[in-house]
Amino acid sequence: MKLAGATTAATAFGATAGAANSDDYETITANGQVIRIGQGETFENKLIDLTNGNSVVLLVEGGNSVIRNVGFEGLHRGDGFMISITAPSGDVLIENVYLGDGSTKEGESFVHGPGAVFYHRDASCDVTFRHCNVQGWPNNGFYCSNTASGGSARFEHCYGKNNGVSTYRVAGGNDAIVDSVAYNDNTDYGPGWGGYTEDSGRPVWVWPGSTVSIEDSHFASGGYPHAIILRGNATAQMTGGAISGSVQGGGLNRSNVSSSPELSVPEGTPTSAIEAASGETNETGDSVNGNDADEDDDGPALENLLLVEGDESDVTRYEFEAEGDVEPSTAEGATIDAAAGIDDGVAYGVVADWKDAFRFDGDLLTLTVDGPGTVFVNGEEVDPSDYGEDLPHVLEIEGRGAPTSYEITVDGTIELDADENPDDEVTTVSGSTVQSSVTNATQTFRFSGALADVTFIDGEAAVFLDGEEIDPSEYGETELLPHALVIDGGDSDEPSTYSFRIDGTVVKSDYRSATIDDEDIIDDRYVRGVVDNELDAYWFEGTIDDFTLCGPAAVDVQYNARNQ
Repeated sequence: MKLAGATTAATAFGATAGAANSDDYETITANGQVIRIGQGETFENKLIDLTNGNSVVLLVEGGNSVIRNVGFEGLHRGDGFMISITAPSGDVLIENVYLGDGSTKEGESFVHGPGAVFYHRDASCDVTFRHCNVQGWPNNGFYCSNTASGGSARFEHCYGKNNGVSTYRVAGGNDAIVDSVAYNDNTDYGPGWGGYTEDSGRPVWVWPGSTVSIEDSHFASGGYPHAIILRGNATAQMTGGAISGSVQGGGLNRSNVSSSPELSVPEGTPTSAIEAASGETNETGDSVNGNDADEDDDGPALENLLLVEGDESDVTRYEFEAEGDVEPSTAEGATIDAAAGIDDGVAYGVVADWKDAFRFDGDLLTLTVDGPGTVFVNGEEVDPSDYGEDLPHVLEIEGRGAPTSYEITVDGTIELDADENPDDEVTTVSGSTVQSSVTNATQTFRFSGALADVTFIDGEAAVFLDGEEIDPSEYGETELLPHALVIDGGDSDEPSTYSFRIDGTVVKSDYRSATIDDEDIIDDRYVRGVVDNELDAYWFEGTIDDFTLCGPAAVDVQYNARNQ
C-alpha cells in the first residue's frame, strides 16, 4: 500500500469539499490521499466521495481509536483497501460504516484486486466492527486473517453481500461473528468486475488452526458451493442463526442452527453512504453516537410493507400514495436510496438491480410503475393498474394574454392531455420534459413522479398542480441552465456507456433532438447512461469534474448553448 501524501485525521479536514448539511457530516473528495488515525483519535461523520474514480485510505495506526459514521459513496475504481488497520495494540472501534457501493477489479497491487477492510500483518489490536455494510468487493469484505498472529476481530450486526474470496475472513482464537449476515447471489461478485473460478465468494473463511465463535448469524452461499470454509484443522462454534450451503472442513459444531437464513440488513446498519455519514439508523431506536435513543421516539411499526424489486435490464420509476403514514424501510434486503423520497404523503423513487421498500398504514390508494420492476405488498405481487391512473397528476399552464414560452421537467413521464397529437412547432414532449408556449389558452398535461422544474423563458402564466395554483419558483431552477453536453452515438450499432459528474446542476435535455431515456440516471450530480445510434443530451451549470466514455460515441460540450 502506497502511503505517499498521507495526512492525519486531525488535518484531513482540509481536504473536505463541503457537506450537504454541515451540521450532520463533512464531505471528503477522494484524490488518492491516506488519512492517518492515530492513538486515541476519532474520525467520524464523513462522506467520502469516490465518484470521481479516485481512491482514499483510512489508515488506523493507533489503538483506542474510533471510526464512526463514515459513508463511502460511489463505485470504487482504485486499488488496495479502503480501511487498513496497523495499530500494534489497544482497542479499535469501527462503527456505522457503509462500503456498500462496491468496487471494480482494476487494481493489481493486491491479489484479486481491491478490498474493503484489511487487518495488516503488523497489527495486534482488538477491533470491533459494529453496524458495517460491505458489498461487492473483489478481495474480501473484511480481510482479518492476520489476527492469527495476535489481536482479534469481532463483528456485531454487520452485513456483507457479493464479496469476492470471502466476506468475513477470520483467524484468531478470540474472533467472533455475532448477529451478522453474509451471502452471495451474483456469480460475478460485485458491480463491474469478473469473478474468479478458483476462489468463490464464501461468506465465512477461517484460517487453519483457528477457533472462531459464531452467534445468531445468517449465511448463504448462493451459486457457490460453500457457505463456510474451515481451512486445515480450523474449528467454529455456531450457536443459533442459519446456513444455506455446505461447510468445507469438519470442524463446525452447531447448536440450534436453521437451514433457512434471514438475509436482510441487520437493524441499525446503514444502507447508504449518506445514512452512515449523518449517523442515522436503519429502522431502530439504537443510537450510533454512543448514547441510547429516546424511548419516546420509538412508535409501533406501520402495518403494511411495499417492496419494489428492480430488474437489471432497465430502470424502473415508481410512485405510490397510501391512506396513512409512509416510511422508508430496509426490510427484505432493500436499501434506502438517495433517489427515493416522500413528498406530501406520496412516495417515489428509482430502482434498477436493487430493491426499495416502504412501510405504510391503511390502504394503498395509487401506484404507478414505469419499467420492468415488480411491486409486492405484504409479500404478494400486485398489479399497478389496480391502483389509480398510470399518470396520476394533472398540470395546467393557463395563459394570461401575453405570449409565454416555458419548459417543464418531471421525475417520471409526462404527456399532453389532448385528443390530438401536439403540434411539433408549438409543443415538444420528450419523455420527462415539455417545451411549449401559450397566450390565452390553457395547456394540460398528465404526468407521473414528482414535478422537478417549471421555467418561463419569457412571459408568465398561472400554473396549477392537481387543481391547486403553485409558485413555479419553488420547483427547480428559476433560470434555464446555460450549457449543453451531448453524447452522439452516430450511426454505430455498438452501444456506448458514459458517466460524468457536474460540479453544479444537471438535467436531461432534448437539445439537438436528443432522446430522453428512462435508463439514463441522474443521482445528485453524478450521471450514468447508455447511447446507441442516437443522441443523449443534458443541460448543466458549473464545471465537468469527471467524464468516462466506453464506446465509439462522440462527445460535444457547448457552453452558453442557449445564446448560440
